[in-house]
Amino acid sequence: MKTNPYLTDFYKHYDEDSRLISKHGSVEFLTTMHYIEKYIKPCHRVLEIGAGTGRYSHALARQGYTVDAVELVAHNIEVFRKNTREEERISITHGNAMDLSAFPNDTYDITLLLGPLYHLYSREDKLQALREAIRVTKKGGVIFAAYVISDGCLLDEGFHRGNINVAEYIEGGQLDPHTFAAISKPKDLFELVRKENIDDLMCELPVTRLHYVAADGFALCMREAVDAMDDRAFALYLKYHFATCEREDLAGITSHALDIFQK
Repeated sequence: MKTNPYLTDFYKHYDEDSRLISKHGSVEFLTTMHYIEKYIKPCHRVLEIGAGTGRYSHALARQGYTVDAVELVAHNIEVFRKNTREEERISITHGNAMDLSAFPNDTYDITLLLGPLYHLYSREDKLQALREAIRVTKKGGVIFAAYVISDGCLLDEGFHRGNINVAEYIEGGQLDPHTFAAISKPKDLFELVRKENIDDLMCELPVTRLHYVAADGFALCMREAVDAMDDRAFALYLKYHFATCEREDLAGITSHALDIFQK
C-alpha cells in the first residue's frame, strides 16, 4: 500500500504531543481518556492503530495496561520508542491501518483508531480500516474511532481566524458551494467529514454504537479563552464539556469526533 507523501512530510515536522498538552488541545485527549476509562479493565489488552508518537499508548501503558501499537510513519515510530519507559508493557510495529494481517482475529479488548481515518479519502479505504479494527477486537470489545469534523474546522480556521479563505476554498472545489461540506483530497492532508458521513459508514458494520462524542467541542474555536483559564475555571469547563459532548444538537460543532462502538 502506497503511503501518502504529503502525510509523511507533515508528520516529520508536526508536534502532535504539544497539541494535546495545551489546555485547549487537552480537551480532546482528556475526553478520549474519559471514555476509555469507562470500558477498560485491568486485565484488558489494548491495540492502538495509527499510534503517532504514542500519547495514548504511553498514557495507558503507564497505568499498567498491556499495549500493542501500529504506526505508519517512521518518524513517529522513532519518537514513540524514545518516549517509552522501561516499565511499560508496550510494543510498536510499522504497519498500515488497512492491513493488520500481522494481528490475529479476536485478540484485543480495547482497540483505538484515533488517527488513520483522518487521512483516508475513499469510503472503501475507511471501511477497510474499520473492518480490520473490528476483526482484531474480541467479541464484546470496544473500538474508539476518531474523525476530523468539517464544520468545527471551518468555523475556527475559516470564519473565525481567517487561516483559510472560505471563498477561495469554494472556488477551488474544496467546499460544496451550497452545503459547505468539505471535499478533501490527499494533498489537503485531512479528510473532513460530518456525522452523516460517519453514520453512513457504520450502518454497514456489525457493531453497536455506544457513544458519539464531540471530542473537543468548541475548545479550538475559543482556544485563547480556554488557555487563559486558571485550573479551577478549566475544571469547571471540562465538567460542562463532559455533560454536553454527547448532545445531538451540539454534535457538529466540534473539530474532532469520537465514535465508540462494540463488536
